[in-house]
Amino acid sequence: MQVLLFANGELNQGTMVQRCLEWAAQARVICADGGALHARALGLRPHTIIGDMDSLKPQQVQGFAAAGAVIKRHPPEKDETDLELTLLHCAAIGAESVTILGGLGGRFDQTLANILLLTHPAFSALDLAVVDGEQTIRLLRPGAHTIRGESGDTISLVPLSASVEGITTENLQYALDDDTLRLGPARGISNVLLRPRATVTFRRGLLLLAHTVGRA
Repeated sequence: MQVLLFANGELNQGTMVQRCLEWAAQARVICADGGALHARALGLRPHTIIGDMDSLKPQQVQGFAAAGAVIKRHPPEKDETDLELTLLHCAAIGAESVTILGGLGGRFDQTLANILLLTHPAFSALDLAVVDGEQTIRLLRPGAHTIRGESGDTISLVPLSASVEGITTENLQYALDDDTLRLGPARGISNVLLRPRATVTFRRGLLLLAHTVGRA
């Protein structure tokens, strides 16, 4: 099952967002609270809306419910954010891939928390991506990964663990050969895709991949 998940951050239009909308009709649209407004603005009908509903007016919630959306309301005082609750729901219903729109921008603390949610152990079996404007952000776990794009695209590799070990890249301008990236230094920022297909492999750690269309 593919899920297109709308969070309540800023939603910036761009190439990567448009590519998501091309397959939106085949996906289940699930929204974290006010993310439902982003879905509606794009002409999409939410299947499920999850959260404490503090970003939606009561009449808006009623309108979405009348249009067929399942409303899963949670109390305002809770340990999880609305996006975390929504991702937990996606994992529980057996989603295979979840693409998050509206997950960045606005409050810095929430943006950072949304990115770090990719590392949540409960989501290790999900293929997660955060898409915004010209960017797609993914969490990579140890193994081999393929990057597909266009020559000249910007690729950044950012450690999300203390170190990421045994990194080898192919078809990136600044090659890594069994190297280590450490949390803190910005060595992996702004690499360049040389061909439409590149690979990144590594042995240990958690690595954030940010893919930007063209030169960032």
